[in-house]
Formats: sequence, C-alpha cells, structure tokens
Amino acid sequence: MAVIDRETETALDTTRDRYGRTVHHHAAAAARARRNSAATQAYATYLAPHAGNLLGAARSALDELPPARHTAAWQALLDSLAASHAEIVHVLDHPAEPGSATEREQHTAVWPHLAVWADHGSLAAFLADQHHQPEPELSAEERQRWTKMAHTAQRRGELDLIESWYAADGRRITLAYLVEDDTSTVVALAGDPDAPGWEVIGHYDHEYAAGQALPRAVPPGVLRPDTSRFNRPEPAPEVSLQELLQDVVEARAAGDVSETLLTATQGGYDAGPMVRLQELLHTAGQFANALETVQGRQIAARLDALGRQLDFLTREVHCAAEDLGATVAVLPPHRAPKPPRTRTRPSLDTTPPAPPPRTTAPARRP
Repeated sequence: MAVIDRETETALDTTRDRYGRTVHHHAAAAARARRNSAATQAYATYLAPHAGNLLGAARSALDELPPARHTAAWQALLDSLAASHAEIVHVLDHPAEPGSATEREQHTAVWPHLAVWADHGSLAAFLADQHHQPEPELSAEERQRWTKMAHTAQRRGELDLIESWYAADGRRITLAYLVEDDTSTVVALAGDPDAPGWEVIGHYDHEYAAGQALPRAVPPGVLRPDTSRFNRPEPAPEVSLQELLQDVVEARAAGDVSETLLTATQGGYDAGPMVRLQELLHTAGQFANALETVQGRQIAARLDALGRQLDFLTREVHCAAEDLGATVAVLPPHRAPKPPRTRTRPSLDTTPPAPPPRTTAPARRP
C-alpha cells in the first residue's frame, strides 16, 4: 500500500498547479481509479486469504495481555478491521465487469476500507506475533539499589537516555547509559525519567542484550484518532514563502508589496504561511502535551507561548501591510535596473590582433 500510495501521490502532483489546486480533474480521477484498483487487487492477493486467521490470532493474543489504557482502543480497531474485511470480501465475491463503470464504483466504495487496513493492519500483525518472552526483572532489593545509583547519576548529569517505548502493560520503558567511575552500563527505567517514581528494572552489557531481555515495544499511538496516512484530504492551496519573497523583490509599487504581506497573513481555507506556521506550532504543542511526560508538558507550554507571540507578530505584519498599501507610493526612478554585463564577441571574419613582440632580456654579465 505504501508503494501504491507513493505512486498515486506522484501522479496527483502532476494534476495540480503550483499552489496545490487540482486543475486536471479527469487525470486526478484516473489516478485515484488506478490506485483503488491496484489496492483491491493487492488485498485480494496478499491479505484476503489470511485476514480472518490473522484477526483471530490477534484477538486471542489481546485477551491474554494484561489490562491497560489502550486495550479497549485496540479491541475497537480489531472490530473495525473485521468490518472492513467483510466489506472488501463482499466486493471481491461479487465482482463487476472488468473495466466497467460499476467496477470503478465498487473500487471507490471499498477504498476507505482498504485504507483502514493500510493504516491499522500492522496492529493485528503485532498482536498475532506475540511470541517474545521477556526475562525476569530485577528483584526488589536489586531494583532499589540500582535505582538509587541511577538517581545519583542523573543528578551528576551522567544518565544519558537512549530510546523509549511502551510495553503491552502500559509501562513506559526507557534505555539509558549509566556512567559511573568511567564505566558505562545500559539500564532500563520504568516510568517517566523526568518525574518522581521511576525505577530501574534491569541492567545489561549492551543495547542488544537489553532489547532481548525487555518487553517488546507496542505500536505507538496517534495524535488524532481520525487521521489516515492513506486517505488524506485534498490539500489546501498554498503560496510558498520563496514565491512571496520573489514577489517583493520584483515589486515596483507599495501596493504590490502590501498585497504580498496580506497574502502571507491571511487566514481561512487558503491561509498564508504565517498563519500556517501558527497552526504548526499549535499542533506541535498538542503533540508534546499528548506525550504525557514532564518535559512534554514543558515544551508544550513553550510552544504555546511562541504561538501567542507569532499571533501578535502576524497581526502586526497585517497592519503594516495595510499601512504600506495606504501610502500609494512607487519606487523612485533613480533605482533603475542594472543592465546585465555582456562581453562583446568579435565577429567570425575579424582577424585577431597581432601578439606583442617578444623581447629578449640582455644577458647578465658577472
């Protein structure tokens, strides 16, 4: 599906103008029809014969996992995958005439279900492949001793975090290098390393050994539950900053620059770059806050403050643009264009000038 999606996006890019608006609608519809057909065929070949067994194994594995905050959401995703599978199989079992309008309608109707599998099918594969057995964690006494050592190293600035993931039971596990007496040891922490209450659950010679001993990472979450990588909405028109900058460089009248700045600060569906940047900071702040960590909340607060500053700056630029347009001015004529430098070439029948005579320096006598 990733390959099909990439090929489709490449084809759709050729149907849009430089602002991202679709201008060749028939070509865009044909590209989506090819995508729908290819995805249906791929599902029929690779997934349809095995999806039922895959979902069954995933449900059995989910029932055996310890209760956690994500368990109900995973169950809902498996139900959604099962419903989409039923819809796809219904189309595969009742195919329309190849190449007909009815077949295109079938593929169009089944595409959202194919996108569900493309987005979330990896969860079913993950659950069905639960064969890894982690090693026992540290005893209570060892856990307390190593946790004390790690807290001491953290205060010295010698606890270097490596990577982090969530286990199936909902715990956050973080690998870190614990440096003590010029010796580095890989330790595994359970909990938020920046909040009270975290503890060391294991220590290892290297990262590979830690990965083999610890619980495997579960699929990470998403910022917005209704987001689909394979079923994105039509992009909104957008003018690049580079184009706006070039418009200012080429402008002759204040009104032209005023319009350019107003374009950069306008809101709505075809918002300008400054407003898009505000949206980016706001969404990034939501992501940082959704991490549910101490540092995540701190960074979210920083991004929120930057967003407010950018909002003030955007309004100031908008006001300056209106004032610039009200000046009704043009650039003075003494700022004349500079002609390009050109070198005069001799014509083909011109005899080149004779070289200067060679002079022989007198011999120096001792």
